[in-house]
Amino acid sequence: MTDLPNDQSLEFAALLCSRLCHDLLSPVGALNNGLELMADETDPEMRQRCLELLGDSARTSANKLKFFRLAFGSAGGYGDSVPASEAQTAIEGMFAATGRVKLGWMVSEDSLPKLPAKILLNLALIAGDALVRGGQLDIGAEQRASITEIVVRAEGPKVILDPELRAALGGSLGSEGLSARTAAAWMVRTLVERAGGDVMLSQPGDPVLLFGVSLPMAVPVS
Repeated sequence: MTDLPNDQSLEFAALLCSRLCHDLLSPVGALNNGLELMADETDPEMRQRCLELLGDSARTSANKLKFFRLAFGSAGGYGDSVPASEAQTAIEGMFAATGRVKLGWMVSEDSLPKLPAKILLNLALIAGDALVRGGQLDIGAEQRASITEIVVRAEGPKVILDPELRAALGGSLGSEGLSARTAAAWMVRTLVERAGGDVMLSQPGDPVLLFGVSLPMAVPVS
């Protein structure tokens, strides 16, 4: 984030890396455990079961890496825009594949500029994580006139948005309050403000979690 002093920029990058490593630790650890079991297992059925578990862990790791590349990285290789289908596939890999979260995709565009795509992915990550018992995750984006509008909606049996995440999205969390947990939300708020846009949130206690972002078009992404 270029508007932070150098030391804070390094800290912010480290926090994003911490979030990525935290999310990858479980599937990569499962890969390691599976390989150790395979080395000692002689029963054909158990070896087949180990192979299935290894395949699941490998897919989960790849899905998370694909998502984080688009959400946190520069999405190199896509030019100035990201195919909407790539963003959809990345979100499905993070949430829909588990069966706990159903994804509703309402993006009318074939592609999105990198900044709106990055914001959409990060809001989807925050909203999906808030569905602690699963539920419905609806994502919409539309470009009209000179504005890109993004809406993310989460509804389920139990929806919890951490107060610190709400503060980061709402703009009341300063850089001194950053953590690996809040870094993505703080990044969304900072990128939207820098682009001259707005972030809207549903009120605490509402049964449905709703995020809305309005962005001027043709803005660069860091």
